[in-house]
Amino acid sequence: MIAPTRRAALYAILCVTAGASVAFAQQKPRARELGVPLDGTPGPLDAITDVAGVEVGHTTLISGRGKLVVGQGPVRTGVTVIHPRGKTNPDPVFGAWFTLNGNGEMTGTTWLQESGILEGPIAITNTHSVGVVRDAILQWQVTRPGLQPWGLPVVAETWDGRLNDINGFHVKPEHVLAALDNAKSGPVQEGNVGGGTGMVCHGFKGGIGTASRKLPAEAGGYTVGVLVQCNYGLRQHLRVAGVPVGREIPDLMPGPAAAGTDDEQGSIIVVVATDAPLLPHQLKRIATRVAVGVATMGGYGGNSSGDIFVAFSTANPRVYSDTGTTRVEMVPNARINPLFYATAQATEEAIVNALLAADTMTGIDDFRVYALPVDRLRGIMTKYGRPLKQ
Repeated sequence: MIAPTRRAALYAILCVTAGASVAFAQQKPRARELGVPLDGTPGPLDAITDVAGVEVGHTTLISGRGKLVVGQGPVRTGVTVIHPRGKTNPDPVFGAWFTLNGNGEMTGTTWLQESGILEGPIAITNTHSVGVVRDAILQWQVTRPGLQPWGLPVVAETWDGRLNDINGFHVKPEHVLAALDNAKSGPVQEGNVGGGTGMVCHGFKGGIGTASRKLPAEAGGYTVGVLVQCNYGLRQHLRVAGVPVGREIPDLMPGPAAAGTDDEQGSIIVVVATDAPLLPHQLKRIATRVAVGVATMGGYGGNSSGDIFVAFSTANPRVYSDTGTTRVEMVPNARINPLFYATAQATEEAIVNALLAADTMTGIDDFRVYALPVDRLRGIMTKYGRPLKQ
């Protein structure tokens, strides 16, 4: 176990080097602030935390520069956690998952599919840190009142090996514990943070992004929130609000160029939260609609891509019971379409927010990935008759 004093000291682990600043993203304009013409009405925070009870935590690890020395760095990685009902509420939720293309990992999904119940937090990290994150969540769970002393945590990954010393295994149990304990409601940090620290999206710097949609009262007034860790896609396929932004910015490519970069090799993990009363089979349908939002941005689920999505509902409390009969509510299938639309719309905007929040980053062997340039984005959107705010 990690001593409490040491754990507290690790909460804000963040080593910043020249060319790799996380520059906290909320200082940069988000899609709504820029006036990107996207469909749907966001919640107050335009974040997954608009769903009451949801908390998000990050640990970000950035240190070193220059030539790769395995085990030493450069380090550009981290972990992100999502608590469906908050870290102090152990009550499980209904959940489901879906994979668009399965060259990736999300642990715990066999039992999630079998039971329809999501027990405990969801975490996202880099490909080679899934095991340590999973084990650390179990370590955390067995010390928390009300959580069962066993479990099958849901942990997902995307590959950050172009910027990060991924074979150095720099994510440690204390980093996971810090993210779990530090998670909170309210605004969510985006861009080069947490599990998204070293990620690349459509040839620009990617990472963590979030968005939400609030349904009108006549559609139930429900909220859908989305968080993405985006590390997928080719530059020429990138579209923003239908505009072919990627084709208009053929330069600023990651480099020095690596072999095979003309093929889609990345991944995207998406977490969907809602307060709508949905049963597991309906949440499976919600998770599949994430693919619509990814496709709208120009994602095709290429052969080497790991596109894996999980959805949960915070409605129907105390569904996990081993005594008596549990009564649940559900939205009729005939009224589920607005939730489908909200899921696709929030996914699209969360990816845009991730791209806007991320900063240019230089990692191993001076490999550099550029941020999406907002000034050029403004010009391109104007060219296509969709001007942004100044």
